[in-house]
Amino acid sequence: MADSKTIGILTSGGDCAGLNAVIRAVAHRAIEGYGWRVLGIHQGTSGLMQRPMDYEELSLKIFTGNILRLGGTILGTINKGDPFAYPMPDGSLMDRSGEIIEGYRQLGLDALIVVGGDGSLDIARRIAQQGGLNLIGIPKTIDNDVGITENSIGFGTAVDVATEALDKLHPTAASHSRVMLLEVMGRDAGHIALAAGISGGADVILMPEIPYTMEGVARKIESIREGGRNFALVVVAEAVKNEVGETVSVTDSEGRKRHGGIGYHLGARISDMTGAETRVTVLGHIQRGGTPSPRDRLFASAFGVRAVDLIAEGKFDRMVAWTSRHVIDVPLEDAISANQVVDPNGTLANTARGLGIYIGE
Repeated sequence: MADSKTIGILTSGGDCAGLNAVIRAVAHRAIEGYGWRVLGIHQGTSGLMQRPMDYEELSLKIFTGNILRLGGTILGTINKGDPFAYPMPDGSLMDRSGEIIEGYRQLGLDALIVVGGDGSLDIARRIAQQGGLNLIGIPKTIDNDVGITENSIGFGTAVDVATEALDKLHPTAASHSRVMLLEVMGRDAGHIALAAGISGGADVILMPEIPYTMEGVARKIESIREGGRNFALVVVAEAVKNEVGETVSVTDSEGRKRHGGIGYHLGARISDMTGAETRVTVLGHIQRGGTPSPRDRLFASAFGVRAVDLIAEGKFDRMVAWTSRHVIDVPLEDAISANQVVDPNGTLANTARGLGIYIGE
């Protein structure tokens, strides 16, 4: 039995399916395997900034029900408010990273597990380096763009949701002789679009990593018609630029710009160029929710157990990762500095080409 420890866990950044499975795995391994206390920090790092701090001690009684199967995160999360430049009520920006460090110490934590994407993990590492905190990172993002790991928690479920959407769009496209265009998430990477597009039988897949032309898209749709099929399925990642290289974005209720709208732009262009009746579906946050897929639960469980074992081994500033059917650990600095986008000449891109899917020039 290892020396008694108190460890914390928080989820940060956008939500996704599989987060509760991570929390469950960490609690089981730490409590049953090592006899440690586990504190769940609420609302990401903001839980450590609040006074009194916002947290709860996790017991195995919490995990006897359906938490493994729940989407979202029972701890809550936050994807705004950089602690190094935190927006204050008077409009000023304040460095509140020291409050997080002090919160870690007040709770008597021996280590902190942060479940997040590259942005959240980068901030967490900067805070840990500043305060000398013991940190372990677990990669989660539907975008699957965290470096070094082949899979991040949430990606598999997002692909399942997008593929199911294509499965549902297929019959209505065929019934009405339409081009059905599906816009999916992914931030600056096209992993969801490519994986779902192949799995869902798309005819065109557009990603930010591979240049395309509207002429190429139109040619593909015309060739489908010439082959005797009266409909087509198109998948586009939200970060794809328009044909003149401009980013298409929308402004949210808080005045922040984010990717969105490329689907409607391309739908109109396809209709103009081919004369096809075109309909656009923007999948949006549906990709983040719902019951986590078995693979996301599996990766989450393996990541959670390994993260706790790393703490027991005294190995910090590391991130757990999945590669070649194994859980490994890698330097956190290397993982967050190696943004992982679609390889234009990789296996899946070449698979799409081999299937006759138009993915660009």
